[in-house]
Amino acid sequence: MSELPFAATTPVSVSRVGLKARDAEGLADYYRAVVGLQELSRAEGAITLGAAERPLLVIEPDAAAKPDDPRSAGLFHTAFLLPSRADLGRWINHAAANKIRIEGASDHLVSEALYLTDPEGNGIEIYRDRLPQEWKWNGDKIAMATERLNLAAVVGSVPAGDAGWQGAPQNSIVGHVHLRVGRPEDAEAWWHDEFGFDTVAKYGGQAVFLSSGGYHHHIGGNSWHSAGAGRRDPSRSGLAWVEMRSDKATEETSREDPWGTVIRTVPGTAG
Repeated sequence: MSELPFAATTPVSVSRVGLKARDAEGLADYYRAVVGLQELSRAEGAITLGAAERPLLVIEPDAAAKPDDPRSAGLFHTAFLLPSRADLGRWINHAAANKIRIEGASDHLVSEALYLTDPEGNGIEIYRDRLPQEWKWNGDKIAMATERLNLAAVVGSVPAGDAGWQGAPQNSIVGHVHLRVGRPEDAEAWWHDEFGFDTVAKYGGQAVFLSSGGYHHHIGGNSWHSAGAGRRDPSRSGLAWVEMRSDKATEETSREDPWGTVIRTVPGTAG
């Protein structure tokens, strides 16, 4: 059995992501078929999906919602973290066999990742982390880059005779969430003040990466397509909320970031 990824063992980590969907059934089918999530429950029309009984994604139906605007504040991608490199190799083989459209594949030094977009325009990252002791730090800033992913090496990590992809394995989690924001400086200040997150990397003035407990990032915020964006239009589909687990929280709370993105907090110990 795989170990729980380091990302989930920090004082604060991502718990679940909620999406507002124009076609909830169709979107749930996509996350089952492509990401390998299982349906765990339904309540008032919302569909909860996860891996091995761990809820990761909640799809809330709103057939009247307008399509998401990629230039507005909202979701850049939900990043599903697989426990091992072999798991990522199995997923790559699954994607190839099922002709799943991949939009990017990168080696970020701390991780290896592939990128795609769901039918309603929500970004997805499927990734695996290198061991934390392999990460390079420059003081309190982590070394991350975007280099070509060695797909053959990742696929080569799958043992010979392996059963292949059987869906998202146990201990798969949402490792991080990357948000579209109007000003990364405002996102940095908000996550610092509200969650005590550390700034671990910046890409000029257009992106910031923040984390708890020495992870490479639990939250990213960029203005690559959303510079100057104001508050989100609640009538649009896309990101409904992000839920964070905190070992210091004593009750469930909900607040909004500077763009009206709902950030929930739930109490819970790491893991």
